Amino acid sequence: MLPGLPPFGRHVQHLRRYQQIARVLIRHGFDNVVEQLGLLTRLALPWRVSERVRPVAPLTPAEHLRLAIEELGPTFVKLGQVLSTRPDLLPPAYLRELSKLRDEVPPFPSEQARAIVEAELGASISQLFRSFDDDVLAAASLGQVHGAVLPDGSEVVVKVLRPNIRQIVEVDLDILYDMARLAEERTAFGRMYAFTELADEFAATLRAEMDYVREARNAERFRRNFAGRPEVYIPRVYWEYTTHDVLTLERIRGVKIDNVEGLRAAGLDPRTVALNAVDLIMQETFVDGFFHADPHPGNFFVMEDNVIGAMDFGMVGYLDKRTKEQLLRLFLAVISRDPDQIVGELVRMDMVGASVDHRRLGRDLGRFLERYWGAPLKDLRLRDLFEDFLPVAFRHRLRLPSNLWLLAKTLVMMEGTGMVLYPELDIFALARPYAEQALREMSAPAAWARRLGNTLRDWEELWQELPQYLPRLLDQLQKGEFTLSHIQRDQERALARWDRMVNRISISLIISALIVGIGLIFPTAASRWPAWVGTVMVALGFSLAVGASLWLLWSLWRAGRR
Repeated sequence: MLPGLPPFGRHVQHLRRYQQIARVLIRHGFDNVVEQLGLLTRLALPWRVSERVRPVAPLTPAEHLRLAIEELGPTFVKLGQVLSTRPDLLPPAYLRELSKLRDEVPPFPSEQARAIVEAELGASISQLFRSFDDDVLAAASLGQVHGAVLPDGSEVVVKVLRPNIRQIVEVDLDILYDMARLAEERTAFGRMYAFTELADEFAATLRAEMDYVREARNAERFRRNFAGRPEVYIPRVYWEYTTHDVLTLERIRGVKIDNVEGLRAAGLDPRTVALNAVDLIMQETFVDGFFHADPHPGNFFVMEDNVIGAMDFGMVGYLDKRTKEQLLRLFLAVISRDPDQIVGELVRMDMVGASVDHRRLGRDLGRFLERYWGAPLKDLRLRDLFEDFLPVAFRHRLRLPSNLWLLAKTLVMMEGTGMVLYPELDIFALARPYAEQALREMSAPAAWARRLGNTLRDWEELWQELPQYLPRLLDQLQKGEFTLSHIQRDQERALARWDRMVNRISISLIISALIVGIGLIFPTAASRWPAWVGTVMVALGFSLAVGASLWLLWSLWRAGRR
């Protein structure tokens, strides 16, 4: 390794790419970031690398960031799109600007596409297809799409990964990880948000998006989920023509979903299409827990009978049953306009850091809700709610999981498309039946039994682990060797959980002691004392045991809800 250079300097291509990234950042006015990360000295760059960009019209820092990201290429464009869903990391102005990023780049030559398809599928184009269009239907940073016809006459689209894109992306991912590590070492902000973990999460997402087998599985899952919904159509996957670098899907034709005039000219009803589109996302959210996370109009076409055909399944989001239940409770708290209840739900969802002032957060949420107080639900718009909530989320550093921010952005985009088609669209009215059904399922005995079962399993694991770790812990305490090697960020919440657990164990032991005590006292009381004394003592002990048992069961049920 070269002296004075960080580990990333051992590869020449990494070093050149680092220098390019640093130059672009400096030209767009982010020299403070480059300096704070120590890249100037590490990369042997002069302070004045080049003049900053001086456009005719002055640009905001947020606009400069978008332009810098676009200049840095596909990996950074994808990163910008991810950051546009993270109001806990960036102020609202930056989120709005990054949401303008479009994954559109010039196509690569069709000869290269043909060569990749032949190499992946192990045969010539003439053997594989009756025809293969050289004209590109769509081009993005990771791949492009060609039309083709199979030997049996089936029309398909063939998605081909860009040449060498994996190598390009991997270099950028290495650099992003090293920059995240430097940010954690040199800045409090980087340590607060564990930038290396964010870099790892982004890398996993981007690598998954470059795997077309995974995208094909996503399409198959959507096809199964909507098998009984004739108003939605998911294209078939041709697995014999699909590899990690090539994806072949059934070709669907129709009118772009936001082309209102085109829909009317084709005899389609924009209002019905809007209702079907919102119904689609509601099923994905409340029923399936698996949603299309890139619902821009270019990915949806309207076919005959107002049927919506979906495309591009590379970016998806997931919601497990517990998260869906938490979202429903949060939704009900928002509808009831109760700031304290909202704060409580956010805490239970582990989105509020230990350092956050709950009272100030509740006050800000109250002000947020006051803007919509008394407004009918049909007049509320998700976009307005989302835009107004962003400053609150950023101010208090609310840590919503990336899938939830992705869902929020997806809902806002789908509502926007629906409003173009049908301005009177009431998304809350359409969501109500799904929310009510989900609430009924949450309150069903089977759901209670499941939550209780989960809690009992946690207790079983605790009792199994205690004999293993408790003697070792006591031995370390006795020898004075016990030290805290790691402090959780949310230590207060962790200690509170342990406190509740110990309390429940104590109550369980007390209940057991009461029951055993009643069994021992009753014969003695019956033989030595008057009958009424024994009866009172047994009744009192029994009441205490029952009361404590009911409290314990209620506590277990509450724990299962969290």
